[in-house]
Amino acid sequence: MSEIKERYLKAQIEERKKQLENHSKTIDDFIKRCSKIGLKLTGENFNYIQTIGIVATYPDLLFHLKPELEKVDEDLIECKSLEQHFEKKVFNSGMLYSDKFIAMAHPYFRRGMSEFANFAPRFIDLYWKFKDDKVKAYIALDANRVRIDVDDSAYLELDTWYGASFKKRIEEIPNGVVKIRPPAELDEMDISLFFNEAYSLDIKWTEKNGIKTFQAEEFKTDKVTINIDEIEYFPVRYIHAEYDIKNKIFRHFDGAIHLYEKDEYYQRRDSDLNFNEKIKIHLKAKTYKLFKMNENISVETWITYTSHFCTGNPLVFEYFEGKYPERIQKIIDNIGNKTSI
Repeated sequence: MSEIKERYLKAQIEERKKQLENHSKTIDDFIKRCSKIGLKLTGENFNYIQTIGIVATYPDLLFHLKPELEKVDEDLIECKSLEQHFEKKVFNSGMLYSDKFIAMAHPYFRRGMSEFANFAPRFIDLYWKFKDDKVKAYIALDANRVRIDVDDSAYLELDTWYGASFKKRIEEIPNGVVKIRPPAELDEMDISLFFNEAYSLDIKWTEKNGIKTFQAEEFKTDKVTINIDEIEYFPVRYIHAEYDIKNKIFRHFDGAIHLYEKDEYYQRRDSDLNFNEKIKIHLKAKTYKLFKMNENISVETWITYTSHFCTGNPLVFEYFEGKYPERIQKIIDNIGNKTSI
C-alpha cells in the first residue's frame, strides 16, 4: 500500500510540474497583468490543482482584479450583480468566467472544506442554477484564489445526495432544541464512510412576534479540522432561517461555517444550542458566512438548500423525514445484524 501511495504522489508531482510548464506563457501573462495594478506575483504564487486547474494565489486577489465587486454582509456578494461581471457555463458550477481568469465559490463549499477538493455535491450546483425573482440571493467567493487557464475543462465526480421532501407546516413545529446522533452500533469507520464524519446535528426552534427562528449546527468528528494561520479549528456548518408565520414564507435564510478551537469544540459538541445560556463564559466561534437569501423564500427552497448544504449527512434527512435514506438504513440494519450475532 505504501509503495502504491508513493507512486501516486510521485505521479502527482510530475503532473503538476508538467502542467505548470505547459501553461508558462499563461502564468507570465497573468503576472504582467497583475503588475499593472500593483501586485507583485512570482512563480511561487501559482499551482496546478487536479480538481481545479492552474490557480493563482494572493491575498484578496479576486477583489484586486475586480474592485467593482460590491461586498455586503460579511463579504457576501449579491448573485445578480455577479452576472454583470462574469459568465456562468453549463457543467462547471462554482465557476465564474471572465476573459483572463475564472473566479470561484468559496473553498468551504468544497469536499471536506478543503481548498484542493472538488465542490461537494450538490449544493453549489443547485445554487448556481437558482433563479427566483422574489428572492435576493448572496454568495461567498474564493477571495484569495482565481483559476487562470480559462477554458471549459472541468473535473467531474459521479456522486449525488438526495434532499428531503419534508412537508410539515413550519408553524406546527414545537419550539425547543433537538440533538441527533448516528446510531450507537456504528464504529468510527462506519461513521466516516456512511455519515460523512457526522458527529451530531443540533437544532433549535424559537418564536417571537410572529417570527419562527430556525438554527442548526452540524458537528463533524474530531478528525475534521482546518488550519488557519497555524491555528487548528474544528469546522461546524451553521444554518439560520426566519419564518413569517402569518405569510407562511421564510423571510431570511443563510448558511455559514463556525470555527471552534479545540477546547471550545469539545465543550460544545456534546451540549446543544442552549449551551451559552447554561454557562457564564459564552463561546463565540469565528464565523464565515457563505450564502444568504432574503425576502420570499419558499419552504421547499429552505428544505432543499439546508439538505444539500450539509452534504452527505443522513442526520439531516432523518430530521426532516423521521428516517434515514433507504440505502443508509439497509447498511445500518446489516451492521446491527452482524453485531447481534
